[in-house]
Amino acid sequence: MTRIGSSDLDVFPLALGGNVFGWTADRDTSFAVLDAFREGGGDFIDTADSYSAWVPGNTGGESETLIGEWLASRGASNDVVVATKVSQHPDFRGLSATNVRAAAEASLQRLGVERIDLYYAHFDDADTPLEETVAAFGRLVEDGLVRYTAVSNYSADRIAEWVRIARELGVAEPVAIQPHYNLVHREIESDIVPFAEDNGLGLVPYFALAKGFLTGKYRSPEVDGHDSPRARAAVEYATPQGLQIIDTLERIGAAHGVSIAATALAWLRAKPAVVAPIASASRVSQVADLLDGARVDLTAEEVADLDAVSEWTPTDM
Repeated sequence: MTRIGSSDLDVFPLALGGNVFGWTADRDTSFAVLDAFREGGGDFIDTADSYSAWVPGNTGGESETLIGEWLASRGASNDVVVATKVSQHPDFRGLSATNVRAAAEASLQRLGVERIDLYYAHFDDADTPLEETVAAFGRLVEDGLVRYTAVSNYSADRIAEWVRIARELGVAEPVAIQPHYNLVHREIESDIVPFAEDNGLGLVPYFALAKGFLTGKYRSPEVDGHDSPRARAAVEYATPQGLQIIDTLERIGAAHGVSIAATALAWLRAKPAVVAPIASASRVSQVADLLDGARVDLTAEEVADLDAVSEWTPTDM
């Protein structure tokens, strides 16, 4: 178990991504994936109120609803840490005080819980004063609707400003940051990672497997045969440098008897301030690799090898 920043939330060192629930995983599959994750020791689930509004016929909130139904059917509400987010639901866009409160109440209803364990500001909202947003999140904690607050997709400067405002207002400070971070996206190591270390915030990286590229499934830049949007995005990483990363992951993973994906997750877990990478599974068969990624520990030399081969960073993705 690992602790999220300065909170008292001790969680499994991998978060199960809920973005696929109600999208590429239907209700039965979602329940089966959640069951397998929990049976394997997992107790940390990440979602957002907007998942999966992009699917034709969906309106947003589908993932939270499925997770809530699963929690109720399994009696797991007190055994699982659930993180969700606000600002992108079609009915609750932005981070005004009124919107934050209404969105939180809607998420609570869908999840069927009395309090959200970890509540993220999903994306920065330039149209709302940050003071208003920070105060609104603080009131959610004071009123018992949320245990801890967090930020996602914020720049280091804006995170620092959020923390400063929270301290000035005397309200809850964020305990976690959810950034885009993996072996082919390491930009945050220059600013967000040091800030997190200096201020005791935990990192919960999304796209931990680079949209599937770091599973080793996409070894050709050709898009033929890759008909999903995520797959088409993943193959863009299949450059000579990207394939060197895959080869290194494969070699190191073989030494531990785990997959390329598990090794990529283990590398993230070894990085400073990282609490738990986020990875999703659309099939039960994928869960074992995620669980392996939460348990295998790489040597310092193996981490250094992956650091060296992944020093390049794409600038156009």
